[in-house]
Amino acid sequence: MNGFEGYSDSILYQVVPAGRNFFHIREVLSGRIKGFRSDHVKACELAKKLEAMLQAPHGAIVSSPR
Repeated sequence: MNGFEGYSDSILYQVVPAGRNFFHIREVLSGRIKGFRSDHVKACELAKKLEAMLQAPHGAIVSSPR
């Protein structure tokens, strides 16, 4: 199965530090900030949720460890 734009397992969003206990969720392809959180775990959850929202209409299966 191919990911976004035909790349296998491509990363669509990155969690990047943006200050003390503050994280941006950056869209990799555009470099735009799509969200922010004050907790790293919650920032990662938001990044996964954003990826799932993009991949779901294309029939991709998105899993998360829980």
